[in-house]
Amino acid sequence: MAQPSRSLSFGITRQELVLILITMVWGGTFLVVHRAMQFSGPFFFVGVRFAVSSLLLALCFRRYLRGMTWQEIKAGSLIGLSIAGGYGLQTYGMQTISSSQSAFITALYVPVVPLLQWLLLRRAPGLMSWCGIMLAFGGLLLISGPQDGELGLNQGEIATLFSTIAIAFEIILISRYAGKVDVRRVTLIQLAVASLAAFCFMLPNGESIPPFNSAVLFSAIGLGAASALIQITMNWAQRSVSPTRATVIYAGEPVWAGVVGRIAGERLPAAALLGGALIVCGVIVSELKLKRKKRGAESDAPLQD
Repeated sequence: MAQPSRSLSFGITRQELVLILITMVWGGTFLVVHRAMQFSGPFFFVGVRFAVSSLLLALCFRRYLRGMTWQEIKAGSLIGLSIAGGYGLQTYGMQTISSSQSAFITALYVPVVPLLQWLLLRRAPGLMSWCGIMLAFGGLLLISGPQDGELGLNQGEIATLFSTIAIAFEIILISRYAGKVDVRRVTLIQLAVASLAAFCFMLPNGESIPPFNSAVLFSAIGLGAASALIQITMNWAQRSVSPTRATVIYAGEPVWAGVVGRIAGERLPAAALLGGALIVCGVIVSELKLKRKKRGAESDAPLQD
């Protein structure tokens, strides 16, 4: 029997293949940011990055900007502040930790989301979420290199860990406003607010505008363009890809970051590699759901997509 025209071999659809390619590219951006931190402050770099993204989206969505509502401005502003905090702290952390460490720790935002929903929305995490949280926490212990039974997080790791909370807030806010606002207008607002907030964060961090550096400029422009393109592509692809399958694909992001970092000369100890593997497993497990057993059925598949 012929396979469906929209699917590829091994049951991978065209949309899923696009998400895999996006994840590979996104994983590689960690090294780009890490290298840029040699010449620029973190919040200036993030500000330029999202300024480029917002300008590109403004050109693409200019005819949809009319009719912008207060709710869209509010939603975009709240999400934008979360993005600025998440990416700003993540970039700040990459001043002192490797791109591979940053990618693995950043992946913790997936199991953090159900914890925040529990605290803020009184939605208790399910069994698989708790399993994912425990696996991810064990991975963090190994990545941080604990000594004498204590969690030995350095400044960069702490900043990156806090960035996962901001990213988790971003996910929750997006879910809250989904279906109530125009995605194109809100996306533009959130990127513009993220850029403005990042520039404002330069003051408490004691940053100044760095001397002109072509590597920083091209890195920021390239990442800004990639952010805009990836955002649009993800919105297209995830119309037909289930959240669980998408999460499994996105879990490969730190893996690709580790591969790129390895090629570039980064070397993580064996314990840190094991910790990264546990975090990736925690990300995948936390998004899986147990399937209830139906009456009359001899057996059930343990997981559902």
